[in-house]
Amino acid sequence: MDTTQPGDGSSQRRAVETRAVAWLAARRTLIDPAEAAPDRVLFARKALIETAFLVGLRARLDPEPLDADYAAVLDQVERIAARPSYRELIARDEAALLLYAGTYAALRLCGREDPEFRHLLTQVAADGYAAVFERIPYRQLDLLHTLELCGVPHTLPAMDDALPFTLLCNRPNVIKLTDRDIYALTHTIFYATDFGLREPRWPRGFTPGAAVELLEALLVLTLDQENADLVGELLCCLLCLGVRDSEEARRAWEFLTAVQEADGRVNGPPGVVHPGLAEGDAAYRRWATGYHTTIVAALAALLDRSPRVVRRNRPSAPAPRPAVEQPLRRAVGWLADTSRRHAPATCLPAAAAVAHAAEALREPELALPLLLDFSERLMDADAEVWQGHGMEVVGEFASGLRTHGITCSSLDAFLKSTAAAVDLLDRVPPQAAYNVQRLVGLGLLSPERAEALTGGVDAVHTAPETGVSDVPGAWKNYHLGHLAGFVRDAARTGRAQHRLTRDTVSFLLAQQHACGAFGHPAGDDPSTRERTQLSWTRSVVTALVTVHTACEAVGTPPSPCP
Repeated sequence: MDTTQPGDGSSQRRAVETRAVAWLAARRTLIDPAEAAPDRVLFARKALIETAFLVGLRARLDPEPLDADYAAVLDQVERIAARPSYRELIARDEAALLLYAGTYAALRLCGREDPEFRHLLTQVAADGYAAVFERIPYRQLDLLHTLELCGVPHTLPAMDDALPFTLLCNRPNVIKLTDRDIYALTHTIFYATDFGLREPRWPRGFTPGAAVELLEALLVLTLDQENADLVGELLCCLLCLGVRDSEEARRAWEFLTAVQEADGRVNGPPGVVHPGLAEGDAAYRRWATGYHTTIVAALAALLDRSPRVVRRNRPSAPAPRPAVEQPLRRAVGWLADTSRRHAPATCLPAAAAVAHAAEALREPELALPLLLDFSERLMDADAEVWQGHGMEVVGEFASGLRTHGITCSSLDAFLKSTAAAVDLLDRVPPQAAYNVQRLVGLGLLSPERAEALTGGVDAVHTAPETGVSDVPGAWKNYHLGHLAGFVRDAARTGRAQHRLTRDTVSFLLAQQHACGAFGHPAGDDPSTRERTQLSWTRSVVTALVTVHTACEAVGTPPSPCP
């Protein structure tokens, strides 16, 4: 178990909570539906329940009496809930049971029992519709959790019986998750763990370690997107699971602390409020676009300091090596066969990828027919052909030829002239270090001369094609080349087994045809389809080789083939 005491190093986080609650308390009149404009009433009801629930959790998670700001918000909630015009809507709009039950639950948790309010809720919950109409799984957990906090009896299945049907417990692919999906995941953890006060009965085959790995992968994405609302919710989830020794949680705290404004407000992400809702009212717009994220930041600090929330060491999750060998072998075969039907000058990158993959698989014979064919057809090629592809492609192709003892006079001449030109330089920029090392590997430049040219700088590859925050968009728009570039760069920097990389690889592997080609162009012209698949397959092959090589280097056992 984690032996960290609740108060250790928490003063800055406690300040986040104090400022946030002060900001909410100063604007508590805005959660009153009776004071809202007609087109803002529903929004005010939503804000009311969320703000009330924060106060209810404060009473539940901290045994000390409410401080002034929390108490001011609670008094406002109690005044609103006492009106017949608010509470009697429960009986008139049964489908919105949760919208009102949450308010009652908060009052009950704070010791402000209201028998009439409870009676209305009990009647509606037992009347054969409000508690039983079809809900998606995490909303079913919401209902069960709220009724439990309200103390309202029901005959519904237990929460642990609904948990296996949630998105959380069914191994979702991280890169495909929308913001709506992420909220479903976070709220599943809130309800299933009772905000860190309960140990769920997880479904067979699912572990808390898998949940933590998923949350941390999503934090990487949302931190890169600077989405404070999702960052805060994901951080709350790690705390609900008892995890505090997480690097991603540390980064999340740094981010939330940095983005909190001086008055305590934390701005929500773009699109959190419909543009027309706060048109022409700057003060209301600032509240509407910030209240939820400010609540989330306060909740994270509350969970962090609560002596009642479970604390445990971060559970690990198995990170099996993606099973890329067989898909890679099939792709190499298709790429080699298809490239031979095209002009070598245009398909040289594909040939280089084939040679590189064959070497990584320790099956150089896979590339031999293509290398023999291209070396012969490029024997008299102009230097511009080689120059146009760059040293990374040309060097890989040349390495493949040397593996088999194949010569290509035009290539040899180009490489010698390139090495001679480089040797005349005093120094090369850092981004050229990789190409200089290529020349060393081909025996065209001495290691000592290369070190003098690069100043001892390690060889680096080209800049990443796709940043972390771009990955979901690349998946949505079917940019396989960008996804392959992300995988390649992640594996090169030691993240071949990170959840984001593994899930991206999983998606790419699902795009492979039985023939070995990658991608579904969704077009009917054969030549266009083939050109597109050649490009995609070359990119994916390069990415899979990098993953395979990285995993081989650390000795990770392969996962079962799909």
